[in-house]
Amino acid sequence: MDNQTPESSREELKELLAMYQKLKTGRGSYLIEEEAFERLIDYFDDNDQLSQAIEAANRGIDQYPYSSLLLIKKADLMIADRKYAEALEVLDRASVLDNTDTNLYVLKIEAFLALGMREQAVTIFTEAQIAFNGKERIEFLFDVADVFDDYEETEEVFNCLKAILEQDADNQEALYKICFWTDYLGKFEESIELHKKLIESHPYNYLAWFNLGTAFQGLKLYEKAIDAYLYSIAIDDKFDYAYRNLGDAYIRIKNYKEAIEALEKVLELSIPEDIIYEALGYCYEKIKDYSQARAHYRKAVHLKQGDSQLYYRIGLTYMHEQNFKSAIPHIESALSIHPSNLEYSFALAGCYEMLGAFKPAIERYAQFVAQRPKSLKGWKALIGCFYHYGHYADGVAQAELAFKATGKPVFIYYKASGLLHSGKSKEGLVWLESALAIAPASFKEFAALDPESLQRASVVKLANSYLSGKRKRNRKK
Repeated sequence: MDNQTPESSREELKELLAMYQKLKTGRGSYLIEEEAFERLIDYFDDNDQLSQAIEAANRGIDQYPYSSLLLIKKADLMIADRKYAEALEVLDRASVLDNTDTNLYVLKIEAFLALGMREQAVTIFTEAQIAFNGKERIEFLFDVADVFDDYEETEEVFNCLKAILEQDADNQEALYKICFWTDYLGKFEESIELHKKLIESHPYNYLAWFNLGTAFQGLKLYEKAIDAYLYSIAIDDKFDYAYRNLGDAYIRIKNYKEAIEALEKVLELSIPEDIIYEALGYCYEKIKDYSQARAHYRKAVHLKQGDSQLYYRIGLTYMHEQNFKSAIPHIESALSIHPSNLEYSFALAGCYEMLGAFKPAIERYAQFVAQRPKSLKGWKALIGCFYHYGHYADGVAQAELAFKATGKPVFIYYKASGLLHSGKSKEGLVWLESALAIAPASFKEFAALDPESLQRASVVKLANSYLSGKRKRNRKK
C-alpha cells in the first residue's frame, strides 16, 4: 500500500466509498476491513462531514466491537461534535480493551478540560506521564501540550515542554517552543535554571544557549544574554536568530557598533526584513552616521512603505544635520500616513521655525500644547519660538499659561526672560527673583534659554545671591 501512486490510491478510495454506500443501502453484504473503516472515517472527517464520519465509526464498531482504535476515533469525533461526556464513556470502553494508546489519554484530557473539570484532566496527565516512556512519552507530551494550549492552560503547556527537554535535551521543536512560552509567561528564572542544566549535560546545544540568552534578556540582564548568544553563535555561526537577538541586546546597552556588526550578519544569513534595516538605521543614527542611517531607513521603507515612523526617522537624520529643508518632505510623508501624530507635527514645527516660517511653526506648536497641556517640551518650544522671532509680549503671555497648566517654576524663568528682553527690566528682575526663590536649581534652564541675560550685572548679582546661599546650605549639610 505504501508503494501506491496517488492515482491508484484515489481509485481504491473511490471503490471503497462505493462499497460503503451499497452496504448502507442494503444493496450488498460486504465485509469491510477494520483498516478500511479507519480510512472512511478519516475521509469524511477531512472533508468536514462530521455526521458521516460518526456514522462510519458506529458501523465500524458494530462490525468490530473490540476495536479500541475505532472507539478512540469515534471519541475524537464526538469531542469535535462537543459531546464530551459521551466521548468519555466511549474512551472508558476503549481503555478496557487497550490502555496503551497515547491518544486515549490525550482525548480524555481534552474532554475533561472542555467540561471544565481541570483537576481530572491534570490527574490523567500525571498518570499518562508515568505510563509512557521514550519516544511515545515525548509524542504524548507534544500532543497534550497542543490541547492545553487550545484551552489556555498555558502553565501546563510550559510544563509539557519542560518535561520533554528533561528527557531529550536536544529536541529542537521543544527548544523553539519553550523559548516562545518563556517569554509569553515571563518564566525567565525557571527557564534559566532549566537551560543551565541542559547545557551542563549538552554543552554544544546551540539552541539551549540561545534560550538561555533570551531568558537573561527577558530579565534585562543584557551582558549575560550577550555572552549566551556568543556561545550559541560559536557553536553554529549560521544561526541568524542568535545574531538578531545579539544585535538587540547590544542596542539595549548602547553598544551600537557591535549591534551593527551582528545585524549585518542577519542580513547575510536570512531574507532581508524591514525591522533589521530599521534597527541598523537606528544604530547608525545613534553613532551620528546620518547618511548610512538614511540608507538603511530607505531600505526599510522599500519593504514596508506604509510605516510612518520610517519616514519620520529619515526626516530626523536631516534635522540632526541642520538640513531642515530636506527634512520637511519626509516628515510630511509621515504625517500624511498618520495625521494625528503630535510628535511628527512637533518636528515639522521645529523645521519651520529654523527656516524662518514663523506662522506655521507657531500654529503647530500651539496645536501640540492644546493636545498636551502638561507637556513641558511643547510649552518651551512654543515660548522659545515667540522669543526667537522677537514676539516677547506673546511669549510672556504663553509663559503665564504654561505655568497655570503645569505648575512648573521653569515658566516663571521664561516669563522673566521675556520681560527682560521687552524692556521691562524691573518687572523681569522681580519675576526672576521669584523663580530663584522657588526653584534655584532651574536657573540653568534660564541660562540656556537666555544666555544674553547673563551679561547683565543685575541678573548675575541676583542669581549669585540665591545660588551662593544654596551652596553654603549644601556645604553645612
